[in-house]
Amino acid sequence: MVVVSKSPVHSVLYLIITFFTIAGHYVLLNAEFLFIVHIIVYAGAIMVLFLYVIMMLNLNTETEAHKSTMLKFAATICAGLLLVVLVGSLKGTEALPVNAVADEDLGSVQRLGKVMFDKFLLPFEISSVLLLAAMVGAVMLGKSEKANDIL
Repeated sequence: MVVVSKSPVHSVLYLIITFFTIAGHYVLLNAEFLFIVHIIVYAGAIMVLFLYVIMMLNLNTETEAHKSTMLKFAATICAGLLLVVLVGSLKGTEALPVNAVADEDLGSVQRLGKVMFDKFLLPFEISSVLLLAAMVGAVMLGKSEKANDIL
């Protein structure tokens, strides 16, 4: 429905539903952290941004330019070539057995926290300081000149 829908707003809403179903797969795989991050980042922030851009563009079907037949033919050829590449890349792969993953605690938040704070403590702290500096810089850049005169 994301691709077939004629309205861009409906396409974005169907994309949000698709992101929620992908997040549901993370829950089924016992990856709770990825589930929460996926909901917050994709279904929350990025989809709000998409809706905002679509509403700011004010897309109307009357003003949309019609595509030439040659452009549609080229797009069909490119899509067919992409399909051939995907089938060729998956041709030599073999499926994993059902019981291949023996570790039930693989995607849990506890294991992720243990790995992050044991092996990757320094990069985690450096990234947190960089994000803090970016937030302070964004606030300073976003501050108006009149607010500086009052202080």
